[in-house]
Amino acid sequence: MDGVPRGPEQRRPGSPTEPRGLRFGVLGPVRAWRDDEPVATGSPQQRALLAALLLREGRTATAAELIDALWGGEPPSQALAAVRTYASRLRKVLDPGVLVSESGGYAVRGLGDGALDLAAAQELATEAEKARSGGDLSRAREVLNRALSLWDGETLAGVPGPYAEAQRARLEEWRLQLVEAGLDMDLEQGCHAEAVSELTALTAAHPLRERLRELLMLALYRSGRQAEALAVYADTRRLLADELGVDPRPGLRDLQQRILRADPALAEPSAPVAEAAAAPVRPAQLPATVPDFTGRASFVRELSEALASASGPEARVMAVSALAGIGGVGKTTLAVHVAHAARSAFPDGQLYVDLQGAGARSAEPETVLGSFLRALGTPDSAVPDTLEERAALYRSVLDGRKVLILLDNARDAAQIRPLLPGTAGCAALVTSRVRMVDLAGAHLVDLDVMSPEEALALFSRIVGEERVASEREAALDVVAACGFLPLAIRIAASRLAARRTWTVSVLAAKLADERRRLDELQAGDLAVKATFELGYGQLEPAQARAFRLLGLADGPDISLAAAAAVLDLPADDTEDLLESLVDTSLLESAAPGRYRFHDLVRLYARACAERDEQPPSEREAALSRVLDFYLTTAAQVFAIERPGDRLIDHLEPTRYDGLRFSERQDALDWLYSEANSLLSSARQAVQGDSIRRGVDLLWAAKDLGESGANSKQYELAAVAAKEAARSAGDRRAEGRARTALVNVHLVAGRYDEAEEEASRAVELARAVGDFIALYWAGNDRGIIALIQGRNGDAEEHLLTAIDGSREDGNAPLEASALCNLSRVRLAMGNTAHAIELALEGIRIYDRLGLTLRLANARYALGLAYTSAGRAAEALTELTEALRIFRANRQRLWEGTAHFRIAQAYFAARSPAKAAQHAEQALAVGCIGGDRTRANVLTTLGESLDALGQVDRARACWREALSLYEQTGAAEAEGVRARLSPASAV
Repeated sequence: MDGVPRGPEQRRPGSPTEPRGLRFGVLGPVRAWRDDEPVATGSPQQRALLAALLLREGRTATAAELIDALWGGEPPSQALAAVRTYASRLRKVLDPGVLVSESGGYAVRGLGDGALDLAAAQELATEAEKARSGGDLSRAREVLNRALSLWDGETLAGVPGPYAEAQRARLEEWRLQLVEAGLDMDLEQGCHAEAVSELTALTAAHPLRERLRELLMLALYRSGRQAEALAVYADTRRLLADELGVDPRPGLRDLQQRILRADPALAEPSAPVAEAAAAPVRPAQLPATVPDFTGRASFVRELSEALASASGPEARVMAVSALAGIGGVGKTTLAVHVAHAARSAFPDGQLYVDLQGAGARSAEPETVLGSFLRALGTPDSAVPDTLEERAALYRSVLDGRKVLILLDNARDAAQIRPLLPGTAGCAALVTSRVRMVDLAGAHLVDLDVMSPEEALALFSRIVGEERVASEREAALDVVAACGFLPLAIRIAASRLAARRTWTVSVLAAKLADERRRLDELQAGDLAVKATFELGYGQLEPAQARAFRLLGLADGPDISLAAAAAVLDLPADDTEDLLESLVDTSLLESAAPGRYRFHDLVRLYARACAERDEQPPSEREAALSRVLDFYLTTAAQVFAIERPGDRLIDHLEPTRYDGLRFSERQDALDWLYSEANSLLSSARQAVQGDSIRRGVDLLWAAKDLGESGANSKQYELAAVAAKEAARSAGDRRAEGRARTALVNVHLVAGRYDEAEEEASRAVELARAVGDFIALYWAGNDRGIIALIQGRNGDAEEHLLTAIDGSREDGNAPLEASALCNLSRVRLAMGNTAHAIELALEGIRIYDRLGLTLRLANARYALGLAYTSAGRAAEALTELTEALRIFRANRQRLWEGTAHFRIAQAYFAARSPAKAAQHAEQALAVGCIGGDRTRANVLTTLGESLDALGQVDRARACWREALSLYEQTGAAEAEGVRARLSPASAV
């Protein structure tokens, strides 16, 4: 449950049945609605009567039973009259025929499906259990969440009487069982880290519930927190002994022993992959299947099921499965394997032809039909001359037979239409580099590269298990260099198998050089480059140009808008070209509006660009356009996020335009969806002749460095930018790159490195007169000095930043520096001034309409209020900061806000809530790396200690102490004191 009360008018779309008409709720206050309007249900005693009737699910309750339900053994003298009065009043407000009198009692009848929230919850719980039994855990969890969302606070809230009390306890027990089942499913799906926070809160609320403790132990263990898991058991054993005088149940004791033994069976479960059943192999026209066929279980199963539908007793139409994919992905190997497995279902024969669709001269349908007719027993003299006549005779010969036709390497749908059977019982399996979207009724299958596990298994089967086992990491490097493409893996493995003096590491080293990789991937008549050449040679000139230029851009994929910049074409024309390349399997559609190359295809495209793209300056122009596109668009996002910030006025000028956004959310969506490609472009730019634009792109996209999800990629790009600028002697670019790195180090908690980069950035900015870099670095140095306890230095740096930003008219950075100065004043003991400075920063942000940075200001104000003992105000500010951080996808700041909320709750003497938020901070992660994690663990330990969970608290403190000692933090001494024997007394 999300904990938010929700009446029927608030329930999410998709709630069970969503009934109209008269509806009732008992999983919360007893209420009724007619459509979306509430119906008055009267006094508490009257609601108690209604609840008693609703919970009998249509069965009649006698007057005596109702009196007992409402008053127990001491009813008032006029109890019967009161029951009749309540029933009469309810009958007036409910629909006719709902509350009926029967046999001296009453019943509620005629309710529609889902009209009672309890009945809907029961149906959903049953549905969830069925889904779980069927192995669909994701569906089961989603349905169970819908059931739990129907609770709206305490069941039968405010309803008096012994019957209501008993039912309240029963339904609360059932709710907890559902919660436990849901958490159990979370652990089955590997969501152990996410479950710890909720389980911590639940065990605090229900300390004697052993199943919750068991789940918490398992979640902690799977999160790598073995000591805490064992501490939970110790706390539980002590609590049960003190409160109930009993030992933990056997299941809990057994789990403790298994954790102590590090039982491998406790590791995160993984769903087994079902393998398709193999059918007997019989000879026919089919080529021999490879003896080392590996993996592809899901594709084998899918295609086998499609073929089975053609030959079964219920078959009504001929089945066609069209298998498409890039050259070398293993289409023919898979199709032949599946066809052999299905032979028993097609006892009348199997036909095979290589249609040469990727070559210069593909097979003619007439010729193929002649061959097929002869194979089916038609004499040469009876084979007609024309295509139409041969196709008609072919269909006639196949009528009533069960034949499988494998049409390999097809050019297009037009080539294979005449070769398809016309009646049920037969099936055609087609392979092609082109997706047969225009082949009516075909079951289309897109074959991708192998998974890393499948690729390694194939490599091992060819090379030999023993040879690979001793160099597993090198083998993984080899298959990764092959892009998990089966043909490339087979070639690489064959070369190694033929060279007994080579080690796997030697092969990995040869494939590590991207410029030589395609040349290395050839053995005998097999070559990856030759396979790609066949597809490239069939492209139209415009397609070939798009293929070459798109391969130049780094990044895992590329958006349609970025591709349009690369090609210097309108979006519609670009989309037509890209979709045509997708149809040839030389390009993949990663998602709507996004495209990607296979790694080896990208290398081939770049080789083609170097060979064929004339003049060579077109290559540089294409990369310059896409860099301009990213920089201009990122600057737009920055301007929307920070109205009034002068940074965008200090960026390098661009020639190619970017996107424009009317909605802030659209701008954020673009930034985070393009993060990997944008950072790849920045890194590629600084390695060429566009260092300044590449560095400025990092500046404009600085939010990615703080997000957590993209911090590592941002750091790699910033390091590359610094080194490139230093090598080129560009001091301005080097200074800005170092400023970008300062932010990275701050996020990671590497404060000495951050100070080193910041001081050098200041020197470079002064030397070249880069004013904005100068005061921006001053703000960063103030934060660093504050964290390191150098409050005087922090104050000096921040005042410099405030003066510089005011001189430049940069109000957002002024507000940021004021909020940071607030934290300095707080550290110096001047709480009142700290509050004033934070409020001043908030006023500036409010005036500018800023959102994300407003969260930082509210965060600073929340810290000041916490220090001032104003807990309620602190929680208001910190909760609002958390909401903004979450809305802006600042994951690490979100975790840091959870940590500060935990501190505020602990100060307000709410240790259970403090522990819950501290757990969420650990699960999400925080700004400041290991040192902040140690701070969180310290607060969590304090909260658990206050809750009486002493052993687990000490486990948290031990982990915190280890982190403090690793980072050299002064806080280590305080935690060490907590862990001393004296403190445990």
